[in-house]
Amino acid sequence: MPDPIIIIGAGQAGASLAARLRALGYDGPLLMLGEEPVPPYQRPPLSKKYMSGELDLSRLLIRPESWYEEQNVQLRLSTPVASLSPRERCVTLADGTALRYAKLALTTGARPRRLPASIGGDLAGVFTIRNLADVDSLAPTLVPGKTMLVVGGGYIGLEAAAVGAAKGLQVVLVEMAPRILQRVACHLTADYFRDLHGRHGVIIRESAGLRELLGDGGRVTGAMMADGTLIEADLAVIGIGITPNDDLAREAGLTVDNGIVVDGSCRSSAAEIFAAGDCANFPWRGHRTRLESVQNAVEQAEHAAASMLGAAGDYNPVPWFWSDQYDVKLQIAGLNRGYDDAVLRPGKREGSQSVWYFAGDRLVAVDSKNDALAYAFGKKIIEAGRTIPKAVAADPAADLKSWAMGTAR
Repeated sequence: MPDPIIIIGAGQAGASLAARLRALGYDGPLLMLGEEPVPPYQRPPLSKKYMSGELDLSRLLIRPESWYEEQNVQLRLSTPVASLSPRERCVTLADGTALRYAKLALTTGARPRRLPASIGGDLAGVFTIRNLADVDSLAPTLVPGKTMLVVGGGYIGLEAAAVGAAKGLQVVLVEMAPRILQRVACHLTADYFRDLHGRHGVIIRESAGLRELLGDGGRVTGAMMADGTLIEADLAVIGIGITPNDDLAREAGLTVDNGIVVDGSCRSSAAEIFAAGDCANFPWRGHRTRLESVQNAVEQAEHAAASMLGAAGDYNPVPWFWSDQYDVKLQIAGLNRGYDDAVLRPGKREGSQSVWYFAGDRLVAVDSKNDALAYAFGKKIIEAGRTIPKAVAADPAADLKSWAMGTAR
């Protein structure tokens, strides 16, 4: 029997890669190895509808368990990998079992950054949000009247704050940077979400450095801030970013730099090893890029599957993202990297708006809040490689459709 294609990582990228291999006609042995005890599931809803109780596990699953058997995908759960050997084309499991492969895909994802134990990061009641077990541990502590401290003003932190506030907790969010969303959005979008959270009772403190988490009896009781102020809290959620799971690749001698370095075909520095998803660092429009999104996990994994079967061509995505907070759906098209101007476009419904990012005169990204048409038209313009005048982008009466369709004059 020929050696299998092995996929290490049973998340969105791994599941998408397996499905694409089968759809492209690969009928050989296919093995997927996952550390968690559950089949591949969607992660974005964890900090949104799953944590709030609106979704159960069955609705999180990317595919029913029966799919893997039907597609002859051997899915091995609770199976951590200890090491891999590119020279011998061999994967060694934590239990010592050695498995040979014909080709290997690394879809190992990423892990949350944690606070050091020296400043209270290991206290009981301190949570991160990345996997099912994280949220299953956190959810029972979301008791009305309790105080939740959120460390980090990115989208994960803001989503956690929204769920906590909606459940009746007093939420205090602290962000070390001068403003929330400093790394990922302009001040217009930050202003919108600061106001939204304020209207739901969330206290946001910006330019607020954390000195340490405080505890009593091994459980978190609050935080001492850099300016000497004390914040009392019953629990803390840490949302300070993620780190790619590239350890296996590094230890195997593959090229690693903020993720597993791959070329446009998703091939690593070892000829028969490919990578996709949060763990992969790929070339995109002249820059090394690592995208943390469902869209990238799916599309890059599908591109990697095609490359593994001999297809040519470079991966060239148009990124998109989303976030749900209270009754607001944020949809983002494009990547605002390198923007030097952003214009605000009021929406037609109360509370709706979009922000259009420009690098020079070129449209590079759109943030839309409860404005699906602005998102759709902006995404279409970016995908087509076109742009739009800033004055048109800012004018709520202007016809975006004609610009999206390329018929504007």
